[in-house]
Formats: sequence, structure tokens, C-alpha cells
Amino acid sequence: MQVINLSLQNSILNRFVAELRDINIQGDRLRFRRNIERIGEVMAYEISKQFDYEVCDIPTPLAISHDKLDRNDVVLGTILRAGLPFHHGFQNILDRADNAFISAFRKYKDRLNFEVMTEYIASPSVEGKTLILTDPMLATGSSMELAYKAILSKGTPKNIYLASIIASQPAIDYLQTKMPESAICWTAALDPELDDHSYIVPGLGDAGDLSFGTKED
Repeated sequence: MQVINLSLQNSILNRFVAELRDINIQGDRLRFRRNIERIGEVMAYEISKQFDYEVCDIPTPLAISHDKLDRNDVVLGTILRAGLPFHHGFQNILDRADNAFISAFRKYKDRLNFEVMTEYIASPSVEGKTLILTDPMLATGSSMELAYKAILSKGTPKNIYLASIIASQPAIDYLQTKMPESAICWTAALDPELDDHSYIVPGLGDAGDLSFGTKED
């Protein structure tokens, strides 16, 4: 699996990520969601450079324009709930794509130990298509792995892109052993470690709670 860390490039994307992390800014829920959405827009644009293109004749009022258009049949998959604003950003750019939704949550056995569970999937066929799976926080990598396995019940994609805002190095190491070699993982930041609760450090906290409010356990 190839990993592309966009934070290694100098771009405005780094400011969006910094604002997500900043405790003095992230309390603004609307801005927090919009920054996630903007990162999704930037990342969708970057991923689109990997698509197949062909020249098409486009009629204008004056003549025919010969433009390169993407020819990929895309399915955007997201992991609920924190993934929704990230998914919206991708939709804003890849507006012709079909969409898939997968639930994934931590079921705690005690204060520190949990397993990731999936209960729900709504997806079109992904057979022979370009699959983009989005999850803003790749902590352990288990949610992304289970979402990928679940969506394989809808077919075998031709191309696989994983997209996150912040990934941990342990998650990347784990997914290297679980995902196809041809898959490409895109992240806007790569953090070194997890804490005892398997939260990314330095990370940003709970993206779902910061986007939508604290949930009752």
C-alpha cells in the first residue's frame, strides 16, 4: 500500500488541519465541520489526478473544444458518523460519484479495551469501479479495514483509495498488512503514536463529538 502524506507539501491544507487541532478554534463547531469539508475538497482534487482521462469533444457556441475528462466510475464510501463532513467535501468535487455508507463503532469491554463493530452498510456495486473510502481519523486502522471488508460484499473495485485527515503511524503499519498492495492511502497529517485509549497523539480529540456534539454512551 502506497502512502501519500500531503502535510509534507507546503499548501493551505496545513492551515485547515492546524485549525482542527487548535483547542482555541475547534470549539466553533461550524468552522470545525467546514475545515473537515475543505480538506475533503482538496484531497478529492489531489486524488482525481490519479484517474484515467480521455480527450472529449465539447461543443461551445463558437467551435468544438477538445478537453481531457475523467472516465472513472467512482464510489465514495464513508464511515459514520465523523466521516459525514469529510464525505461532503469529496462530494462537492466528485459530484458524479455514487455513494456508500458504513457504520463502525468501538464496543468497549472495559475502560481501555474495545473491538470495532460494523452494523450497517448501504452501497451500490463497486465491481470494477474506483472506490474511495473516507474516514477522518485513522487511529488503529480497524474501522477502515472492516469497512473495506464490508464493501467487498458489493464487488471487487478496480482502484482503491483510502482517505484520512489524520492517521497514526500504527494505523498505517496495520493497514499495510491488511490492504491490497495496489491501494493508495492519502492523509493530510501523519502522527506518531496512540495513547492508552487508542486516540491519536497529538491528534485533535474526538472528531465526531467536535462535529456533532458529545454522544451518550
